[in-house]
Amino acid sequence: MSKKDLDKAKKPAEETADKAEKAPKKKKNFKKFKYGSLFAVSVVLVAAIVVVINVMANMVSKRYPVKMDFTPDKRFELSDETIDVLKNLNQDVEITVATEKDMFASMAAYYEGMYRQYYGINAEVPYDMIPELLEKYSMYAEQGKGSIKVKYVNIDKDPDSLTKYKQNYNGDISTGSIVVCANDRVKVINGNDVMSMIQPDQSTIQSGQPTFTFAGESLITTAVMNVVDAHPVKAAIITKMNGQSIYNEQQFGTIIAAFEDELLEKNGYDCTEVDIVEDDIIADEYDLVVLAMPSVDFTDNVIQKLSDYLLNDGKYGKNMVYLPDVSTTVLTNIDAFLASWDIAVSGNMIADDKYATGTASNIMLQIDDADTVGALPSAALPIIAPFTREVEILPNKTDNIVKSVLRSYDNSFLSDMMTGEADTDNRGAHSAAVLSTREHAEGMDVVRSKLLVVGSPLMADSELLTQSSTYNNANVLLGIVNNMTGKEAGTVIPEKALQQSYISVNQTQANVIKIVVIWVIPFIVAAAGIIVLLRRRNR
Repeated sequence: MSKKDLDKAKKPAEETADKAEKAPKKKKNFKKFKYGSLFAVSVVLVAAIVVVINVMANMVSKRYPVKMDFTPDKRFELSDETIDVLKNLNQDVEITVATEKDMFASMAAYYEGMYRQYYGINAEVPYDMIPELLEKYSMYAEQGKGSIKVKYVNIDKDPDSLTKYKQNYNGDISTGSIVVCANDRVKVINGNDVMSMIQPDQSTIQSGQPTFTFAGESLITTAVMNVVDAHPVKAAIITKMNGQSIYNEQQFGTIIAAFEDELLEKNGYDCTEVDIVEDDIIADEYDLVVLAMPSVDFTDNVIQKLSDYLLNDGKYGKNMVYLPDVSTTVLTNIDAFLASWDIAVSGNMIADDKYATGTASNIMLQIDDADTVGALPSAALPIIAPFTREVEILPNKTDNIVKSVLRSYDNSFLSDMMTGEADTDNRGAHSAAVLSTREHAEGMDVVRSKLLVVGSPLMADSELLTQSSTYNNANVLLGIVNNMTGKEAGTVIPEKALQQSYISVNQTQANVIKIVVIWVIPFIVAAAGIIVLLRRRNR
């Protein structure tokens, strides 16, 4: 066989060998392609999942705030009462803080340093919780039809930022104030009130373990309620007669102020202090008149002014609250005015040696007419009435509809205010608050004027009103007045007791947690997946 023939015979064998060598290589390349594709798809899927989770978490956190408050006093969470208000908003509200956000952290550091310097104690005064709570206002409002937008402005650098509010507000807006606005209604929490949102219990400071109370949520929420109320009830608070105070300012000034500020103003009433002689009590201007603890009698002309107001030219529809002085027993003209409404304030105090707190004169009351009081958040809380005068219902000589609203317990007895003599042999319930209604029919409509007499003006003591999670005074009094005036049910926001021993999460720590949860953990998971894929690929 020639060399040429040998070469021809070898060629098919060589080609077959080449094909055999190339076949496995093609299979190996396909395997690499398959794993490479899976790797790329996995990376894209992991990245897409991380992005989607972040977007969804962001949307959910705005719509349904995630609670991450690990403090036992829940300082970074809003109360259920405030959450209900925010969810039911049907208007847009602006909250403008007239300072930069980091000012609150500076305030906290300042007061903590002050306690160390002057008292030698370490106390946390967490003003930095205020911006955290304001953020929650925006979050919860997103669940309703309205919204709340919060912004911080430095009025020294940008003095024009508050101009639009001053068109509807005559007072000063200073640095540190919180401005709440809806449409053309403006409510301002001034800088001093903001600083007073956190108050120490003075009796606990010397012990080295001070306790604090936070009233900021109550102020902010009631301001929001005020500005969204299109028809606020206007109240005239009678404080003077011919320029002179009608009550003992030294003894009872704080009680009158608490009734006006803590009960009425804070819950949406537009209050104006008036002189009963020099000012007109115009029915078209005021829906409610408050006469509290007069120690001097009124003239016939003044009494007629009150009667004319309630009569309202036969149209009725007006309301009055009378709180008698706890020491003055004889006010002839005022007593005659009350008698025309079939009510009398007796010269007896109601005492109770069983249903009382501290002393027999600091009695507890029960509700006698639930419809007049309205629904209560917690009916089990006590109603405390210090130094309560008996309020009597006189034999009905008119068309007035008179009923007892609050009464003492069956164990109570009467004590003469002048002699102090107690009739402990005769025990039974006595009326402590009475409502008289005078009505008039106009066609198919019935119009009414109402007079409420509360035997214990000290029910409106600031401590009893503000501690609404301990006492029912604020809810009961507000419920009665709201039902009288036809005002939509208000909400008493409880103050919050701040504890000093807790594990807290400040803003910096919260940001770290957010970064870890949203970015670090997903990155670690993605990295682990990539490592597994690479190892499988290189097997």
